[in-house]
Amino acid sequence: MKVVVIGGTGLIGSKVVTDLGRRGDDAVAASPNSGVNTVTGEGLAEVLEGAAVVVDVSNSPSFEAAAVMEFFETSTRNVLDAEAAAGVGHHVALSVVGAERLPESGYLRAKVVQEKLIRGSSIPYSIVHATQFFEFAARIADDATQDGTVRLPPVRFQPIASDDVAAAVTKVAIGAPLNDVVEIAGPDQFGFDDFIRDALRAIGDPRAVVADPHAHYFGTELSERSLVPVGRVELGSTRYTDWQAGRG
Repeated sequence: MKVVVIGGTGLIGSKVVTDLGRRGDDAVAASPNSGVNTVTGEGLAEVLEGAAVVVDVSNSPSFEAAAVMEFFETSTRNVLDAEAAAGVGHHVALSVVGAERLPESGYLRAKVVQEKLIRGSSIPYSIVHATQFFEFAARIADDATQDGTVRLPPVRFQPIASDDVAAAVTKVAIGAPLNDVVEIAGPDQFGFDDFIRDALRAIGDPRAVVADPHAHYFGTELSERSLVPVGRVELGSTRYTDWQAGRG
């Protein structure tokens, strides 16, 4: 089965390509580096020829509100139109747990628009909502740093290993379209500030982490359960302590 992975050279996409390849599927990584540009449409028709499934795990190069909206609207429309022309039978997209609950965030508003476009298209679909990845702890700290101090809200946080995200996306891609959303998260919940504090300590980063209820994340304030699933969820198998030990 031919599966085209949009964003197939990124953190999640490259793992999905590998997982599909192990199964014997014809997994094609599509990205600007391979001549496929979803914003301009360049290369889409060619790469989708003969594809049964398209997995979209691409991301905007800019998180500025207008730029990220333009990326997800334009890219998603182009991909869906090209899929319809090519006869693709299943569109899989990776999105974010809680996106619809945080309309103040320009990035998450754009992800919600992306999902609406997918639901409104003629292509059978599956949407995977994931929590934040273990791998992005340092980047979160960098974005939250003010005058050398990391300020984060003390809310619930349930991050997941990128390997588990890729495995979940692969599982969805090889199955029948859900025409619905599946939510995935790590096996354990933490305090957001506690998690980042421990993650920085593990890599020898001396920055102090301060609990600040009004600190912003993706441009918005958070409530206690903004970042964690509130209904049915599939849990990854990798615990953060084991993941961290493996890195060490």
